[in-house]
Amino acid sequence: MSDDNVSEKQAPETLRRYQTAESVLLPIPRDVFEKLYLNPKTPNASKLRSTFGNPTPICLMGFLLAATPTAMLTMGWRGAGGNGGAIIPVYIFFGAMVQILGAIGEWILGNTFSCALFFTYGTFWLVQGTSLMPFFAVGTMYSPTGNTLEGMQTPEYSATIGFYYVSLALLTFIYLICSIRTNVCLFLALFLLVITFGLFAGTYFQTAAGNLILAAKLQKAAGAFNFALCIPIWHIFIAQILDAVDFPVALPVGDLSTIILGRAQKTRKRGAESSS
Repeated sequence: MSDDNVSEKQAPETLRRYQTAESVLLPIPRDVFEKLYLNPKTPNASKLRSTFGNPTPICLMGFLLAATPTAMLTMGWRGAGGNGGAIIPVYIFFGAMVQILGAIGEWILGNTFSCALFFTYGTFWLVQGTSLMPFFAVGTMYSPTGNTLEGMQTPEYSATIGFYYVSLALLTFIYLICSIRTNVCLFLALFLLVITFGLFAGTYFQTAAGNLILAAKLQKAAGAFNFALCIPIWHIFIAQILDAVDFPVALPVGDLSTIILGRAQKTRKRGAESSS
């Protein structure tokens, strides 16, 4: 009887020690969840994920089809250029609409972090595309004659766009800090994106200052970092598409969720230590 009582007392304690983030948040293991949704898994995970499809690969696809050719044309490969004027529809439909629709899906599923990411960069591509359209006349206020194309060549216009990229770099840096709780690929992509936005800001500031040679070098460097950040995003996209069809080969993305424990994880850990 005494042995039975001891085993009964030990059983709940053993179960409490075994109750990790994976077992609490079944049926999707934490590392798999964060690979699929680019979002730290929390105890209040929505049950809608078992009903609706995963919108994350859709968003990644839209981003990649806008960002990858932009990186190439920014570096001037094969004589490409023109600030992407030839692929304005790609910016608006793939880069913007696909990501924004996917972000709405992330919002419905309760993935706040990835929702914020895709709304941010989906809107970025919308701004990128519409700013190249004469209809929006973004340079009108910078030209004494009201000619939008002339206004876009002025130092005031370039300096203004430079501060826009500074703000994007700052916002992306905040996302970079948060991504420490996701995976290596996303962290690396956001790290390179911070540098990319910083280089684009420098490009416009140097253009405003009249240092066109330096501005051209900074622009080419921005294109190189833009291309580099697309590589880990392609990796995440391929990993998610393979998982979507239950492919026998799974690509790792580098789980980082154990580097900095979440608030709920720390609470459970303290509870397990106090009970022991």
